[in-house]
Amino acid sequence: MRPEPDLARAFDPRAVEPRIYARWEADGLFHAEVDPARRPYCIVMPPPNVTGDLHLGHALDTVIQDVLVRWRRMEGDAVLWQPGTDHAGIATQAVVERRLLAEGRSRHDLGRERFLERVWAWKDEYESHILDQLRRMGASADWSRTRFTMDEGLSRAVVEVFVRYHEEGLLYRDDAVVHWCPDCRTALSDLEVEHWEEDGALWTIRYPLEGGGEIRVATTRPETMLGDTAVAVHPDDPRYRSLAGRTAILPLVGRRLPVVADPAVEREFGTGAVKVTPGHDPLDFEIGRRHGLEAIQVVGWDGRMTDAAGEPYKGLRREEARRRVLADLAAQGLLVSEAAHRHAVGHCSRCDAVIEPLVSRQWFLRMRPLAEPAIRAVREGRLRIVPRRFTKIYLHWLENIRDWCVSRQIWWGHRIPAYECEVCGETTVARSRPERCPRCGAEGTRLRQDEDVLDTWFSSALWPFSTLGWPDDTAELRFFYPTSTLVTGYDILFFWVARMAMSGLHFMGEVPFRTVLLHGLVRDAEGRKMSKSRGNTLDPVELVDEYGADALRWALVHGTAMGGDVNVGRERLEAGRNFANKIWNAGRFALSQLGASPPGRREEAWLRAGLPDDRVPPGFAPADLVDRFCLDRLAAHAAEVRRHLRRFELGEALAVAYAFVWDEFCDWYLEASKHRLYGHEGEEARATARLVLWGAFGTVLRLLHPFLPFVTEELWSRLPGARGSVMQAAYPRPPRAWRDPEAESDMRLAIELVRTVRALRGEVGVEPGRPVRVVLVPGELRPGVARGAHLLRLARVESWELAARAPAEPAVAQVVRGVGVYLPLQGQVDVEREAARLEAERRAVEERRRRLAERLARPGYQEKAPAEVVARDRAALAELERVLAGLAERAARLGRGPQE
Repeated sequence: MRPEPDLARAFDPRAVEPRIYARWEADGLFHAEVDPARRPYCIVMPPPNVTGDLHLGHALDTVIQDVLVRWRRMEGDAVLWQPGTDHAGIATQAVVERRLLAEGRSRHDLGRERFLERVWAWKDEYESHILDQLRRMGASADWSRTRFTMDEGLSRAVVEVFVRYHEEGLLYRDDAVVHWCPDCRTALSDLEVEHWEEDGALWTIRYPLEGGGEIRVATTRPETMLGDTAVAVHPDDPRYRSLAGRTAILPLVGRRLPVVADPAVEREFGTGAVKVTPGHDPLDFEIGRRHGLEAIQVVGWDGRMTDAAGEPYKGLRREEARRRVLADLAAQGLLVSEAAHRHAVGHCSRCDAVIEPLVSRQWFLRMRPLAEPAIRAVREGRLRIVPRRFTKIYLHWLENIRDWCVSRQIWWGHRIPAYECEVCGETTVARSRPERCPRCGAEGTRLRQDEDVLDTWFSSALWPFSTLGWPDDTAELRFFYPTSTLVTGYDILFFWVARMAMSGLHFMGEVPFRTVLLHGLVRDAEGRKMSKSRGNTLDPVELVDEYGADALRWALVHGTAMGGDVNVGRERLEAGRNFANKIWNAGRFALSQLGASPPGRREEAWLRAGLPDDRVPPGFAPADLVDRFCLDRLAAHAAEVRRHLRRFELGEALAVAYAFVWDEFCDWYLEASKHRLYGHEGEEARATARLVLWGAFGTVLRLLHPFLPFVTEELWSRLPGARGSVMQAAYPRPPRAWRDPEAESDMRLAIELVRTVRALRGEVGVEPGRPVRVVLVPGELRPGVARGAHLLRLARVESWELAARAPAEPAVAQVVRGVGVYLPLQGQVDVEREAARLEAERRAVEERRRRLAERLARPGYQEKAPAEVVARDRAALAELERVLAGLAERAARLGRGPQE
């Protein structure tokens, strides 16, 4: 009657997961096909950088996507989860350069070609490792379609986009002040600069005027004054109206500086007069253009002072030059004051170095014409951002967008398809090297390709359509574009999401995805940001090794609000592992009762349960309360899970499924079914119970599969009558006929009665295995109590009586929803012994209470002892008094009726 299933006593992820995943891949279950008969569902995977191993943020991103694609496969959609990796220009070049540095070499020692060979080797090694890590987490992407942002097809798409932008007049080359990282040695876009609020200083400096007098300027960067070419004042500032047009003398250098009037000057800043350094400030650069000023570069590309800074400053680092300039100004009596000043300082998002604004010739993309359609797409609802609160942030950024500097002074990346003629200097943008210069006719060998590469995000912005074959008109592009859902972190809303929206609308005439699903960051159990310096980082693959992929997936998704940060610690991972084991043990029990074949001939409808037009097997209407309750709860919770999934509330969906499976299905339905499954009520009852168990457990596995794919697949493969993989089965849509409000109400009352009897047994010390009798006074709930009273056997009740009034004999009792529950003492409880036990316990607690009260009453104790110790003692005293009151109540109830 209770055969042992051929399953280990505990779920062993290390033994199960590799075998299951290998079978999925071998059977081609992740492969996507263009199928016009089905609804397309496509997610493009945010391509991980090939810089190293994945972190928990990648794991969260991956699991959310996998839940969605597994669910949509089970809904019958034609699903493509498009995988790939990103070359991550600056970041990848930096890690390879660090490896070279450890060898005592630099990229310049190797030269461009040999250095790029080293980077490609790194890419091949780490890309393979990254894809394996994704597999370990259960990612069900179509690996046969894996792309790389610098593979042949995507490189062709990048060149095509660059050329088209140039032909449309959206790409231009110009001298401008750019964000320059002296450590990475490249220009950065606005988004690649992080502004940190820092405590600095505002220095006021005296600039002598020709002909006598002076003008005082305020600055936060005195070292750049060596490159000043003017002093500027606001034309409407009465303090300086008479000085405009005069000439100042640059301290330390002696350069003559015109005093110019310009409306860009902030009159409220400092003294209202500012130094103009066109070579090191974007605002000063524009002032310089308006007034024909020279741009002198006194800070070099390496962050050191240039020859133009003059002696004795050239060669010094910026910080050293600042100290030297201030000391020299003070020595000459030109430093007026120094005041504390908190301001934002730009840092490189890659290496944290302080950014240096420098004038450089770069390629820029005009963003305003691209931004306007992307703004309209969101306002018109063609592109939806979830959670909605990020919509305002997205729109604000696009409405205030500036042109994008797309060129980078590194070697690893898409080299810019622009060719400069060595003969006449003409620059030609082309899809391939021109055979001749279009201007002077020089041969193609005299055309030198631009040394710079494109910003990494330039190619990433094309990801949704380039991975589907664009610029070719492929079947995949026609079927899967626009893609369905983009899942990514809110931290790259501008870096990536907005740029994909602009690119897709410009080149495809349609949004690249219908919905953007933004998740938060992964933090430690205390809510702190994970970092190596804190020592609180967790490696996702190590966690899979220790807890299993299903446990990690549960920890990342359960109860998580979309767009909110996720706190992950060991306790949460253990809870996920415990849930996987709960399902496993439920499976062991179910399979032990079902045997090797489905119960009876009515299994076909159950196997197909999940299709909208399904019905329960003909003529099948279980009469037992437990079966009716199970089907009712399964129908209700399956509908709720589906509703949450449609709203992208994955955390809530899993929380609903978890609560149902753990509590209602395992702890109550399975336990209450054992009496019939073991044959105690006859073979017909057993057959019905087996059929319900078989269908319900199969539905539970399908319901949970998108979240915990490994344990559900392993159990499904052993479920009698189940065909194929569980991911090929339909997602549950239990029929409305399963809903049964009466069964739910009766069962919930029965559960409360069972819990109450268990509590009463414990209160009076009845041995756990000893059968008892109870008296129930149901009042108006008599029909419901009568239908569920047989379940009191779960509380080791061997007999019960439905009475109109309380029994006259001594009993302990409790009222539940108006139903009196009486546990008679006669013959079941040794009243004298229980009273003695309670009295002994009362005396022990009273003694502890007395000592603690005396300590608190001791003169001077509460004034001298630490506040936290006094507070702890007071709390302990209150708890002891609560325990004493409970013991007194229990002693009094040994012979009294029910207490509300």
